[in-house]
Parts: sequence; C-alpha cells; structure tokens
Amino acid sequence: MENIEQNNPQNEQPTKSLYDRVTGSVVIKFGVVFFLTLILLIPMNLITDLISERKYREQSVSNEIAVKWGKEQVIASPIVVVPYDEVREVVEESSEGVKQVVKTVVNRWAQLLPDEVQATAEVSPEPLKRGIYQAVVYSSKIKLKGKFVGFDMEKLDVSAEKLKWNEAKLIFGVHDVKGLTANPTLNWGGAKMELGKSNYEMRPYQENLIVDLPLSGNEDLKQGFELDFDIRGSRSLNFLPLAKQTDIDVKGNWSNPSFNGGHLPESRDVTDQAFAAKWSIPSFSRKLPQQWTGGQQNIYDFLGVDLNSENGEPSANPYDAIPATATVAGVGGSAEMISSDYDMVQINFLPSINNYQKTTRVTKYGILVIALTFVSLLFMEIIKKQRVHIIQYVLIGFAMVLFYALLLAISEHLGFNIAYLLAALATILLIASFVRAITKNMKSALIFGAILSLFYVFIYILMQLRDYSLIVGTIGVFIILAALMRLSTKIDWYQFDKR
Repeated sequence: MENIEQNNPQNEQPTKSLYDRVTGSVVIKFGVVFFLTLILLIPMNLITDLISERKYREQSVSNEIAVKWGKEQVIASPIVVVPYDEVREVVEESSEGVKQVVKTVVNRWAQLLPDEVQATAEVSPEPLKRGIYQAVVYSSKIKLKGKFVGFDMEKLDVSAEKLKWNEAKLIFGVHDVKGLTANPTLNWGGAKMELGKSNYEMRPYQENLIVDLPLSGNEDLKQGFELDFDIRGSRSLNFLPLAKQTDIDVKGNWSNPSFNGGHLPESRDVTDQAFAAKWSIPSFSRKLPQQWTGGQQNIYDFLGVDLNSENGEPSANPYDAIPATATVAGVGGSAEMISSDYDMVQINFLPSINNYQKTTRVTKYGILVIALTFVSLLFMEIIKKQRVHIIQYVLIGFAMVLFYALLLAISEHLGFNIAYLLAALATILLIASFVRAITKNMKSALIFGAILSLFYVFIYILMQLRDYSLIVGTIGVFIILAALMRLSTKIDWYQFDKR
C-alpha cells in the first residue's frame, strides 16, 4: 500500500524545463529588461535624427523667406571718405640691367567716423508662414541723427592740400539692400539728398549706399546729419556702433525679444505685447580709430552666428568664429581686428514657441521614462504574481518610443503644449489598455496608467522650469528611487530561489 502511494504520479512535483526556469528567474528578467532598455536607444536616436531633419527643413524654409523678404539687417554708422593720391616709388631693373625708379599713383582715402550718433528704430515683427513652417520677419522705421566734427589735421597722415574735398563722399552701410523699401534720405546741414547704391572703389561695408558731399575744406565737415529710411529684415536687427558716442533706442510690438551681441541694453521694458530698450555705447570697445588713412578694407564681417543663449542651445565658442585680423593702413602700422557679430547690438526676434527645440529636450528624458516604466511593470508583475512576456515588454517599449514621433508630428500643426497632451494621453491609454488585457485586472491597469501619467507630468514640469530643471529633476528621480527601494522591502525576494 505504501509503495502504491509513493509511485502515485499525482504526488510527484512536475519538473520544470530549462526554458521555464530561465524565463521565470527574476534576476534574468531584470537583465533582459535592462538589455531591452539599451536596445531602445536605437529607435530613440532615430527619433532624434528625425527631429533634427525637420528642424533643418524649417531653417531652410526660413532662409528662403529671408532671401525674398530681407535677411538679418546690420545698420552701421555712416563714415566720410575723402580721396587723395599717394605716389609710390619702386626701384626696378630693366632687361639691360639698368636700375630705374618707377613712380605709380594709387588711390587712398582719409576716413572719418561720426562724433556722435543717436539711432531710433520702430520695429514691427510678424510671423510669415510657408506651409507648416514659419519665419519671423519685420518691418522697421529707422532714423540716424548725429554730427561730424572734422579731421584732426595734426594727427592725420596726409596734408589738407592733398585731399580732394570736391570728391568727398558719405558712405552708409546695411547688410541687405533688398530690404530697403525706398532710397534712404540724408539731411546734411539742411540740404536733403538721396543715397544710392554704387560700385565706387571704396566699399567699407557689405552693402554700400553713397552720396556726394558738397565740401570745400575741413570746416565743411562740422555738420549735423540725419538719415531716414524704412527697411525690412528677418530674425534679428543689428546695430554696429562706430561713433565716439552712440545712443540706440529701439521699440517694437513683440513680446519675446532677445538682446545679445557685444552690448546689453542700459534699460529694457518687455511686456506681453511690446518691448523697448536703450543702449548708450562709448567708443572704448570700438576696434577702429576715430580717423585713419589708407586703402580699401572692410569695417565689419557679419557672420550670422546664433548669439541667442536663451533657447537652451548655446553656440560654440564665439571667438572661434571671429575672422582673421585686417590691417588698417595709416594707424601706426598696427593690425586691427575688423568688427564682427560680437561687437554689435543685436535684437533677436524669437518665435513664441520653438517646437523642435522643446521636442528635442523631451527626448533627452526618454530613456529615463522608459527605464522607470519597465521597472514599475516588473514590480507590478512580481507583486500581482502575473507574468508579462518579454515580447509584451518590447511592445510597450515601442509604444513609448512612438510617443516622441507623435509629439513631433502633432506639434508641427497644433503647437507643443497641445501635442504633448494628446501624445501623452494616447500613449497612456494604449499601454494601460494593454496591461488590462494582460492582467485581466482593471485596477492594475488604472494604477499603471496613473504611474505613466505621473512620469509624463513630471517631464512636462521639468520642461517649464529651465534654470531649475536640473535640481528639480534630480530630486524627483531621488524620490522615485526612494519609493522603489521602499516597495522592494515589501517583497520576499528569496521566494523565487525556493521555487
């Protein structure tokens, strides 16, 4: 009788296969989930590349709009140039071996910067759309008022008799003349003249507008002047202060300006609908002297570098982009660096919302959200004693990766905030309903959906904090880790070894 009971197959414990033992091991399950989290970095990188591709497409469209409307504008102070002839003597040897002195006459100019300039600008920015993309363009009314005090002839390297006063010119520079809606008008000592574009040999600016000055001598230079013009541009409005004292006053109906460049405003007032800013800039940081003589050289080189540091994407080291030095003849033979973006006053008209920038920031937290979600699912699997197959982990992981593609696609049409809400709701509902189908338990699905909602709300809050995102994010992850550690103490981990 005893032998019969011992041989009864109903009393024998079934022997698990190697596959069951491996898939049922919690330690191995943790390892597989960790490996899966790393694998999901591949599609996350593909999403990041897609965001970059769409961002570059937006920039390309923005550049196309700028070319047709008007590029970033640089408004530089006018200068006065007075030509003179310079005789050069060069000793040359003829074919017969006879040395002789050859004289050549070259054109040179005495150049003078204003003593003071007051620049006022009224700017009206607006978004200009093409398809789903848009660029910020503006129209502006600009007035330059100032005066010259004439050359200091004692310090000038050429005598007054050599200067061709009747050929003197005033040269004014802008970055893109296509943005001008009419010829600028110059008021010189009460006389009104129109500036026009010219192929004059002397071209100190990228785009030069020139007018002849009625001068008979140095005393005629002691005049006040006014320049009035309307100009269109895109993205940013830049001023290059060249006078001994430059005052700039800019007003506009834009709620999100960024003040950058080499000079920050003395005062600023930014509201929800408009802004106003003022600068007062002496010549101490100017790279050119008040007057000099010599040949053709460029006064500035506009690089179009992104000087905006408020968008979370700072530019590379700015001084790496500054061009090589240019020699200014007649200034003691010294080498002066020509001005660049970093010597200008820049008002950057930022779009109200940069969807691609915010989406990129969200993707940086992607691996954290995926890892926390998998850990939460593992804990739920252990506590509820309901196994979740690794394939189901894979499907949940891809659903979470798809969240970022949804966010990118919807944000291009509806904006970032609405896109984030819709993409998060869709992802939470999809995963929660999947968990409900796996566990056959509505409570588990609701709890897991609440956990996912907490994660997405946490990331959204981090997006809004900017300066405090690091400390809040670190504290938040610390609290989540503490909660998981506390929860792990409620589980008898050795029960899995007994099995």
